Amino acid sequence: MTGSPFPRPPLDADALTSALVRPGSMWSRILVADEAGSTNTELAALARTGAPHGTVLAAEHQTAGKGRLGREFDTPPRAALTISLLLRPEVPAGRLGWLTALMGTAAVGAIRRTTGVGAALKWPNDVVVPEELPGGPAGGEGKLAGILAEAELSSDRPGVVVGIGVNVSQDRSELPVDTAVSLRGAGVAAPDRTELLIALLEEFEKLYAGWAGAGGDAEACGLAPLYRSMCTTLGRRVRVHLPGGRVLEAPATGVDADARLVVSGPAGDQALSAGDVVHVRPRP
Repeated sequence: MTGSPFPRPPLDADALTSALVRPGSMWSRILVADEAGSTNTELAALARTGAPHGTVLAAEHQTAGKGRLGREFDTPPRAALTISLLLRPEVPAGRLGWLTALMGTAAVGAIRRTTGVGAALKWPNDVVVPEELPGGPAGGEGKLAGILAEAELSSDRPGVVVGIGVNVSQDRSELPVDTAVSLRGAGVAAPDRTELLIALLEEFEKLYAGWAGAGGDAEACGLAPLYRSMCTTLGRRVRVHLPGGRVLEAPATGVDADARLVVSGPAGDQALSAGDVVHVRPRP
């Protein structure tokens, strides 16, 4: 029992394994935990003991999810899709920054495909839905999902753990911030987490195969143009809160070949590799 007024069925581990772990697939294991502090932290621990590339860890209840800048969050049991992937890509280290964007692009594709919700990307690591959708926050886009990638370098086989948390069936009172939205809040009557996870991992595998096959070159494999086509940050005026407390406000004009946001400031174009972005609404 979850205490929810509507059904929140568990993930179907057998269906996930049957659909995804097969000869030739990149997915080696699909693990479903009843509870985890952080799926990223727990999968990183498995990586240090030799877990293979393509290991997936999903948690029915994540109690200390990790966000950017050390933020933590809790999600009600079975109300969100909280997963992490262990990847051991053989590409130049300078191209690993595309893994966050790859996860976001896969998530948008899966959400659009399985629910019809018009999800989009906000640089650097958010999946958002337009404010005009039912249940969306007034005055801005609703954050549907957040992504965090972390290097795992403490073993003899370095890897990257990429995590995502998708708000699925929370009502407004269960969401962590006023600017968040869930699939149910966006009008999906009965979102199916198992179906969504299968679609997400299928989309991810397709994009990852092209990216890894191109040596991590996101332009050559088509990932970069696909990401740009889904990114609502581009063409907007943005306020970027940079590490160290500096704030920059300027038009966002592009995402470069290294997945950095390009803004056009007084001193010319500037490429940003990190920062919290606020989409500045035009004055009426």
